[in-house]
Amino acid sequence: MGAELNALREQLLVHVREQGGATDALVADALRTVPRHIFLPDLPPDAAYRDEAIVTKRDADGQPTSSSSQPTIMAIMLDQLGAARGHRVLEIGAGTGFNAALINHIVGPKGKVVSIDLDPEIVERAEDNLSAAGCEGIKVLNTDGALGCPDKAPYDRIIATVGVWDLAPAWHEQLKPAGRLVVPLDLRGVQRSVAFERAGDHWTSISASPCGFMRMRGTFAGPERNYVLDRQTHLTAALPEARELDTAAVLETLDAPEVEIRTGVTPERFELFDGFGLWLAVREPRWFGLSEVEPGTRLANAPLRAPGTVATAGILDDFGLATLSAEDGELVVTGTERIADELAAHVVAWDEAGRPGSAGLRIDAYPAGTPADGEIVIDKKCVRLVLGWS
Repeated sequence: MGAELNALREQLLVHVREQGGATDALVADALRTVPRHIFLPDLPPDAAYRDEAIVTKRDADGQPTSSSSQPTIMAIMLDQLGAARGHRVLEIGAGTGFNAALINHIVGPKGKVVSIDLDPEIVERAEDNLSAAGCEGIKVLNTDGALGCPDKAPYDRIIATVGVWDLAPAWHEQLKPAGRLVVPLDLRGVQRSVAFERAGDHWTSISASPCGFMRMRGTFAGPERNYVLDRQTHLTAALPEARELDTAAVLETLDAPEVEIRTGVTPERFELFDGFGLWLAVREPRWFGLSEVEPGTRLANAPLRAPGTVATAGILDDFGLATLSAEDGELVVTGTERIADELAAHVVAWDEAGRPGSAGLRIDAYPAGTPADGEIVIDKKCVRLVLGWS
């Protein structure tokens, strides 16, 4: 059985590297060594070593509240983190404990890993999994991630494995001057895993990569909201902030759109996932996302697909909506006439701009209220984000 498990880990590592993760030799060795199946005891080993996110807890409405993240995303973020032997690392969001175990392997016996989570049940489960895996020395604490862990500071690295809407002052205070912060940062409803370092009086990004994490809860929870429109098909709308939805009107337009507009734009799937979703979110305050359990009833032609899920994006306001679908690779806009025209214009503008995505994205995070000019400015409670592309 040991040889079979080693083969499964090696197979996963090969796949992760093909997807662009585990470029750091220490990260690759951690994935090759740390047994993910022990952190997912309810799954057979072959399922634990698939490159998939595994939901491990849901709320009363069936919405996921904790998971073991997709290994490729984990590896990419650990590459961004750049942890080294002997480093002290703070992890925000304990999950199953697997990511903390990977970091612990990377920093070695002279390093230190502290993992914190708001949910005491998750903390207990992570501790049990770490013990079962023989991982010693990792401290798992039940506390609000926005507060960090000042008792164990300062840290060489801080990483969040939960979507964050804002950059907490505690993280800045507890990180060493030459340290690095990696967070799945909310950019008006979409996320990018951003690696930040200090640049004088502000943070500046050194890399950004697409990702999708459950949102942070507690004192730094963001305004984004999910609305279940059809429980039978699990059709769900994701909006960057809370608002009232006329569910019946949304479903009516999805079932019988007024117009269909062919855009002539035929992006690759990754270009669409990484590029247009970000473009629309940071430029269009009315944007929203839609997802449904695969194969999808209303979203059968949705342009984005993941294991078990189909998804799309569009514009929604009080007068109607428009969404994207794909036909033979071409993006097609359907919905209410005026709004469909506006969504199609966004698609064409993104295409004419060279289909920008995370590559070349630069994010500077200044203290809130700091005068700052840039292509796109996003205000949070604690920081002002300035986005641009190089």
